[in-house]
Amino acid sequence: MNNLHISAIATELNLKRLQVQAVSTLLEDGATIPFIARYRKEATGSLDEVKIASIRDRLNQLEELDKRKDSILKSLQQQGRLTDELQKKVLNAPTLAVLEDIYLPYRPKRRTKATIAKDKGLEPLAQLIFTQNGIDPYQSAESYLDPAKEVNSVEDALSGARDIIAEMINEDPQARAELRNLFTVKGLIRSRVAADVETKGTKYKDYFDWMESAASAPSHRILAMRRGEREDILNLNIAPPEEEAIQVLEDFFLKGEGQDSKQVKIAIKDSYKRLLSRSMETELRLSIKQRADSEAIRVFAANLRQLLLAPPLGPKRIMGIDPGFRTGCKLVCVDRQGKLLYHDTLFLHLNQKNNIKTGEVVLKLCDRYEIEAIAVGNGTAGRETETFVKNLSFSRDIPVFLVNESGASIYSASEIAREEFPDLDLTVRGAVSIARRLMDPLSEMVKIDPKSIGVGQYQHDVDQTDLKNSLDDIVISCVNGVGVDLNRASVQLLTYVSGLGPQLAKNIVAYRNENGPFSNRKELFNVQRLGPKVFEQSAGFLRIRDGENPLDASAVHPESYYIVDAMANDLNCNIKDLMSIPTLREKIDICKYVTDTTGLPTLKDILSELAKPGRDPRETFELFSFSDGVEKMEDLKPGMRLPGIVTNVTAFGAFVDIGVHQDGLVHISELSDTYVKEPTDFVKVQQKVMVKVIDVDLLRSRISLSMKTAPGKSDQHQKKPTAQKTKTIRSKTKSKPFNNPFADLFK
Repeated sequence: MNNLHISAIATELNLKRLQVQAVSTLLEDGATIPFIARYRKEATGSLDEVKIASIRDRLNQLEELDKRKDSILKSLQQQGRLTDELQKKVLNAPTLAVLEDIYLPYRPKRRTKATIAKDKGLEPLAQLIFTQNGIDPYQSAESYLDPAKEVNSVEDALSGARDIIAEMINEDPQARAELRNLFTVKGLIRSRVAADVETKGTKYKDYFDWMESAASAPSHRILAMRRGEREDILNLNIAPPEEEAIQVLEDFFLKGEGQDSKQVKIAIKDSYKRLLSRSMETELRLSIKQRADSEAIRVFAANLRQLLLAPPLGPKRIMGIDPGFRTGCKLVCVDRQGKLLYHDTLFLHLNQKNNIKTGEVVLKLCDRYEIEAIAVGNGTAGRETETFVKNLSFSRDIPVFLVNESGASIYSASEIAREEFPDLDLTVRGAVSIARRLMDPLSEMVKIDPKSIGVGQYQHDVDQTDLKNSLDDIVISCVNGVGVDLNRASVQLLTYVSGLGPQLAKNIVAYRNENGPFSNRKELFNVQRLGPKVFEQSAGFLRIRDGENPLDASAVHPESYYIVDAMANDLNCNIKDLMSIPTLREKIDICKYVTDTTGLPTLKDILSELAKPGRDPRETFELFSFSDGVEKMEDLKPGMRLPGIVTNVTAFGAFVDIGVHQDGLVHISELSDTYVKEPTDFVKVQQKVMVKVIDVDLLRSRISLSMKTAPGKSDQHQKKPTAQKTKTIRSKTKSKPFNNPFADLFK
């Protein structure tokens, strides 16, 4: 453990040093973030998962910085250039940028103009001129003429000397720091259309002549421009005003107005244009890309959390239908554990005579398999299929739900699906996934790569390692936050349980298949390769319903069972009574049970669990239905108010499914009657909302919506601004027009 890192992180995150130290120690011992947040509150001061993850990530960053420092020190040692002063500078470098600035003059490099000039013996001349003591550079240069070294004239000598000075300026750490600050604060992103590009109809047209501050440019615009550049449609340049940058360097290096200073002034301009501007732009590009990635990943992660924690219908016998016109509807029936009982293909949309027959088939299947709910995928023919099924005359009340099927096709073709249903068609697997999603979205969606679920923003443009790590954190957090039924969970779901992983998850399922359901948590020790450390990390998140010990169905960790036993003994009752009778729990004085390792935070959690053992933190499932008679874009009219479900939240607004096979966009300016800085503060994925139709563009398949409630406020956006007004908006506010032309690009 690096004590300097601990202190630095505590300061950065405004935490106590002991909190950071405790998290670091626990992470080093192999503890997971969910375990630390839930069961080690006394050690960390009740830090939540977000803070713990921030500590972990910063520790990793500082560790990488240390590795780079070691590499640089080793290189300097091998070069024979390592001094005590230089070593001190390297070890004290606070950031990677500062570290690389220190190392830059010593970095092995290819032949440059400066090294060529040095080979010609011009370095003393460069040093003499750079000192700026008022010498005559032209007279001094004459003594360096050497035809054998291709220094044939005074100008040749001075040109070489300026090349050396330009490199010295480029390698000066203080100058680079000042210039870096200027680029960061005053850098401008300029985007222009590339030469010979067909401009008609391109989705990047708003960026053909665009300029804004790099410091304040939003994530989605940065990523859009970078994608346009990558596709050779846009040319990007990022820099502050050139005269300001050169002035910064002149303030650093110019010492007079003599002839030698004039040579330095020429070298400064050359250094900036040829070396520093490129280097600083590269750094700034990386910096704003990282910032844009971080924001895009944050939005994606927030959306994913909401989607994974969508309310479950619960264990029900469900009929799942993957709708289709030409190829028919794939129909499946599953039991309350999600096991496939029946599958078939029915053509529900041929003609009236056929529809009557297929309707009768659906009714018979519902009776035969005692179906309790019907899940219809929301893809092609989804609304039509939903309407068809709702109009059937069931013998009892069977609710019909339209289910978001994003990613179902990815699951259908995956190795997981092939292992589960090796003999079934892809589309049948998709129908099973749709049925199971209604039952428990979390359990089913962990089988799909989060990037394929469709709630991201530029997920293919951001750093893929950072994206994966962030999304994995979210999945792990959701799975462990909800808890996992040990006797029903799939391998994929168990994989995300704290302390487990793919192999142990398989071992648990294999043991369960061979020996039957687990009767208590201690039985986990019988699973191959599952030892005390894994048990400690995982047991609290694994639930056993109707097991031998009532506490096994709760989030009370086995290490705390003795505390509950003591509570029950003190009240002269058993644990079951303690969990079922509120008046008994009200008599408990938790202060009596505080120990050196167990404090009030854990004891309060225990009492909460005794009251609602194994409670599901997800919201209660609610019925929802789209407006009848509105099934396609042609049915939409401006002014309509319709119910919808938020499917994706981005930095510029939210996409809402209103049941017409094309999501509409509620621009950030239309999310509320009040000012909206962050769309995630107002809407969440899977949220039910009421929206007003502002505009319908059938040609481009775009729907503009509003969530404003004040009458008349959104109507003003139906009038398109003139070209002149749009130009004024862009130059002054840098905001996007309401009817965002890049909606399809951002999804």
